Amino acid sequence: MRRCLAVLAVLCALPTAVPAEERWMTVLLDGRKVGSLRIDREVEADRVVTRQVLDFRMTRAKTPMALRTELRSTESASGAPLAFYASTRMSSQENLATGQVRDDGLFQISNTVGGQSKIDLLIWPAGATLAEGQRLTVVREGFRPGTTYRVRNFDSTKQQVANVDVTVIGREVVTMPDETRETLHHLRQSIAGSATDHSVDIWVDDNGYIRRSVAPLLGFRLEMAACDAACAQAPDQDIDLLRAAMIVSPRPMVAALRVAPVRYTISVRGKHANPFIQTDEQKVYSLGDGVYLVDVGFGSRHSDEPGPLPEDTAPNPWVQSDAEPVIALAKRAAGDARSDLQRMRRMRTFLSEYITAKGLDVGYASALETATTRRGDCTEHAVLLTAMARALGIPARVVTGIVYAERMGGANRVFIPHAWAQAWIDNRWISFDSAQRRFDSTHIAMGTGSGEPWRFFAAMSTLGSIRIERALPGSNLMDIPVPASGTQGGGGQAP
Repeated sequence: MRRCLAVLAVLCALPTAVPAEERWMTVLLDGRKVGSLRIDREVEADRVVTRQVLDFRMTRAKTPMALRTELRSTESASGAPLAFYASTRMSSQENLATGQVRDDGLFQISNTVGGQSKIDLLIWPAGATLAEGQRLTVVREGFRPGTTYRVRNFDSTKQQVANVDVTVIGREVVTMPDETRETLHHLRQSIAGSATDHSVDIWVDDNGYIRRSVAPLLGFRLEMAACDAACAQAPDQDIDLLRAAMIVSPRPMVAALRVAPVRYTISVRGKHANPFIQTDEQKVYSLGDGVYLVDVGFGSRHSDEPGPLPEDTAPNPWVQSDAEPVIALAKRAAGDARSDLQRMRRMRTFLSEYITAKGLDVGYASALETATTRRGDCTEHAVLLTAMARALGIPARVVTGIVYAERMGGANRVFIPHAWAQAWIDNRWISFDSAQRRFDSTHIAMGTGSGEPWRFFAAMSTLGSIRIERALPGSNLMDIPVPASGTQGGGGQAP
């Protein structure tokens, strides 16, 4: 009996946990079910643990691809961040980011991508919040229509802060998937300072829990709505994101046209900033009203771009240029080449044969993973080629954009999402495409980055709004005046 009382005393002294709240949401893309979101929230003493698991299913050229993201945040009852966990699976390997507050207030961060782990220290950004802190901010600011405020959301996957401006629209009656009607508070969120209208609408209850959200995604309408587990886990429907992101070519881009300079006239619908970028191989001119001239292949021998940034030579969690397998692969491919240009050409040719399996089921893999599996599509080619270049001391970056395909996924003569590498050689940026085996004038650049997947997806966000009106070979432009100035961001005007 004495032993039983002792055990009972110990149990009573333990922190009391509030039973976990389990909530589900169905995920829709243009009205078709493509996934589910499960949210668990547990309160234990003065700590709140929020866990979110998003399962997203889509197809690319009829090849199914399943993506999973799990986020977990641990916070104090007042919303102070204590720890985070972010797991993403976009390929055969899990990518993991974790953070834990130390006694000195710093966060110890661990990132594991492609099987390689790195540990760093992070000074927590002032005012940045995780899930519970964001919910408490919404409740504290209130729901009076017209109220505006800013939230600093910490992205556990990127370890970056997004400044989000929030506007309270008002109370609305919303019909939920089970046909019930709820009176909710409509809030509109947008990234502070963004020139593009990519606002997200959310509807929350009195306690600040999200019950419905609507956001743009690659030209689609992404919607999440609260429902029961059976509704959220119902069978998904097929939707081919690659097919939807294709842009019809205004003409066949025959081989003779692809190897010569080309001027494109491109219109962009909606409130989008100029989605095209200036490079040493591409010039962009705004005609106004969302119409742009994009010249590809008219490059000069000198660079109009800034030189390499520190990030263009450094390894990162996705471009593991310091990993032994990547270094060995780069040395093997480059052989005894004597110049950086020769090294890049040899590595490009080498990777065209080395990546043997065209894996459209691979969402986004790191350089180290691709070096091991030898599977992937254009993004895997670009990330690995960039890593190999940096491993040999050549500044390099990943370019995202679109490229012409004669046939792809049952469609003919289309421009499709694409990625390739650029290297800094002889004081200018030069493109290399191991997936296509060559770089040509059908490569239209929309962004550059250091190989992280979110930069690729951000550059692709306007694809559904783009239409290529004309493609003229450079030989047809002899009598056409050259625009006065190329502009990044749409500020300049053509005559």
